[in-house]
Amino acid sequence: MKFGVIGSGSWGTALVKILTDNGHEVTWCVRSEKLAQHIQSRHHNPKYLSSVYFSAQSLRLTTSSLDVFHQSDAVVFAVPSAYVLGYIPSDLSSLRKELTIVSAVKGLLPEGNLLFNQWLNNAGINDDQFIALMGPCHAEEVAAEKLSYLTFAGKDASRRNAIADAFRTPFVNTVTSNDVDGVQYAAVLKNVYALGTGIANGLGYGDNFQSVLIANAAGEMKQFFQSISEEKNINYAASVYLGDLLVTCYSLFSRNRSFGNMIGKGYSVEAARISMQMVAEGFPASMAMMEINQRVKAKMPIAETIYQILWNGLDPLEGFENLEKLLY
Repeated sequence: MKFGVIGSGSWGTALVKILTDNGHEVTWCVRSEKLAQHIQSRHHNPKYLSSVYFSAQSLRLTTSSLDVFHQSDAVVFAVPSAYVLGYIPSDLSSLRKELTIVSAVKGLLPEGNLLFNQWLNNAGINDDQFIALMGPCHAEEVAAEKLSYLTFAGKDASRRNAIADAFRTPFVNTVTSNDVDGVQYAAVLKNVYALGTGIANGLGYGDNFQSVLIANAAGEMKQFFQSISEEKNINYAASVYLGDLLVTCYSLFSRNRSFGNMIGKGYSVEAARISMQMVAEGFPASMAMMEINQRVKAKMPIAETIYQILWNGLDPLEGFENLEKLLY
């Protein structure tokens, strides 16, 4: 299968490693011609996961997303949600019906707070052409070939199974699902709650409280999922839901936890944003999810508190002291 990958950050780099290791041809859209030339000549990304080397025979570099769409059977998006639409062709009607769009985007598109598949559906792309690639899978551990699990969610079973097979390796186990919206919302919400865990850590709360915070966050997520889903038999303790929440809240690789930790220690939101070299998707998602929940009306006091701290100037200590009375 011929793949295209859009995104040259750590996650895009890790996904290219998986695909090229499995022998697939990959057209990789990166940020600049200089970066493309470096990877082409030296076979590694100097900015992210620089210890990972690629096979030159399997890899073609470009700075044009149109090249990716024209030369691939499946196009993988691995960029922050705010930048996704900048890589979409202006004429979507020209896309082949056989083309699969794979989203590793863990955020909402700013235009209307939409999931990627919702935006594509509004633009006329068939639901069957979309696969969400989600799960507790830090890029750094993929690069180190530590055992990881990825979930592939799609409406077309044969298509999602084929994509899942393409990513399976001795160190990546793949799982399939038909809960396309749910797994994407899980990836959005876990970033919001990881911010909260980071804030708690920065304020000096210990592991005991943080475990209670995360357990209650899992309950909030489940209530939200049940409010939006018609499917009643989904296991919300699965890796793509609970597992991804846990690793994002606890891991030192988590940029959202790091962002929240700075807020808890007294950094302003702007200072924390400047200090981060990578995008913390939970920051814009904290506002977007509150706007979405005005319609859904799930009970989400933790997410509400994080939103008030980040966007309305609520003192973090005051916010968490109020939360203490609500958790169980």
